[in-house]
Amino acid sequence: MKNKKTIVIVAIIILFIAVLIGLIKKDIWEVNADLLKEEVLSIEQFVKTVNLNDITPFEWDVVYSFDPYTTKDTIYETVGYKWDNISETVNEGMNQIVFMRNGKVVCYLYGYPENNGYGIYFTGENGTEVTSASVLNAEEDLTFQVERSDKVIYLKNY
Repeated sequence: MKNKKTIVIVAIIILFIAVLIGLIKKDIWEVNADLLKEEVLSIEQFVKTVNLNDITPFEWDVVYSFDPYTTKDTIYETVGYKWDNISETVNEGMNQIVFMRNGKVVCYLYGYPENNGYGIYFTGENGTEVTSASVLNAEEDLTFQVERSDKVIYLKNY
């Protein structure tokens, strides 16, 4: 009888640990957002321009920048599928950046640059009918100006 109770307790503990790990595990776009933040925040003070490909520590082929107030449905329709944890921007000046690789989201940047420590702003050709997004391809000239203000790094290419 003791062995059955022990087996049940061990099984419950293993199940609990598996569930906990599943809750803690970050999605690839969150991991890459953290890596991108590290790269941007490590840009030396004297650097005036960077190539976006040089500071993205993951592979991507297209990046979208969505205008403030763009609905979730519009974003989903533009990128081609739905994924968790997306939010609509609720104010001017917020970032809503989606990096894609082979049709999948590989990095998602959302929020105020003041809270994130950095912001990325660009304009690019929009090959879609959605007017609320700018699009850049990884093969384009991706030179961004590096600007600093109040301990926030801004990358801008417009």
